[in-house]
Amino acid sequence: MRITLFSCLLIVFILILPLYSLAKPGVSATSAILMNGSTGEVLFEKKAHDKQKIASITKIMTAIIAVESGKMNEMVNPSKRAVYTEGSSIYLKQGEEILLKDLVYGLMLRSGNDAAVAISEKIGGSMEGFVYLMNQKAHWIGMTNTHFENPSGLDGKAHYSTAYDMALLMQYAMDNKIFAKITNTKMYKSETRDYAWKNKNKLLTTYYEYTTGGKTGYTKSAGRTLVSTASKNGIDLIAVTIEDPNDWIDHMNLHEWGFGQVDETTTASVEKQVAVSGFFETLEKIYRQILGMDVHG
Repeated sequence: MRITLFSCLLIVFILILPLYSLAKPGVSATSAILMNGSTGEVLFEKKAHDKQKIASITKIMTAIIAVESGKMNEMVNPSKRAVYTEGSSIYLKQGEEILLKDLVYGLMLRSGNDAAVAISEKIGGSMEGFVYLMNQKAHWIGMTNTHFENPSGLDGKAHYSTAYDMALLMQYAMDNKIFAKITNTKMYKSETRDYAWKNKNKLLTTYYEYTTGGKTGYTKSAGRTLVSTASKNGIDLIAVTIEDPNDWIDHMNLHEWGFGQVDETTTASVEKQVAVSGFFETLEKIYRQILGMDVHG
């Protein structure tokens, strides 16, 4: 039997290849990030610290402040300002009474801008007072490149965040069991409504079985924005894309790629040690064979 130098190199390449990560996925977004929800490790990023308009993913902050207020079972009387807020709506009416909890579900599932203003006035005393709370909370979480002007995500000159900051926010929010339940809800019916609200997050309702939550967003200026969370085999991931026309596909690709990455890193202490050990054992065998045979390059 004769072993060529090419054969030796080929064997080495085959043995080493599994030790390397798969190529990173491409995304259509202007800004993007994939984060390990448990550790905060950044697995993928693309201009993740660039300040951008974020549209309705803003409502994640509005929701978590509402949940943490301890007022979820209190009644809210929507103001005229709330009822006539522009953009997406859950069709609040002046004079009606609705639970704050219902408003938060309407906020997260249907992206109601009217719900956002009603929530802000209930908790902050005014929308402006609530926005102050939002910015204080952002600072406390560590969102150093974020500033809010409103609770809904309507475009504003000083309303912006980054993919990284929004991932930090979602990581924080998902630690709250009430928030995690709300964002994972596909359908919800308020007692004050004759119909149920279906979640606009199609990753959760239709496209991706491992989705555990998230928030959609869109304005003409900001484009499509999306935050999503997914869980598989005990691994929790957070993906954020900003200005992304292909967001559903990009998020599924990011999550699938990320699960593979975390699988590799979490088993590295065992599997890679075994792989490396086997690699060197095989090299030793090849070396012993080479010593007793002709090698041709």
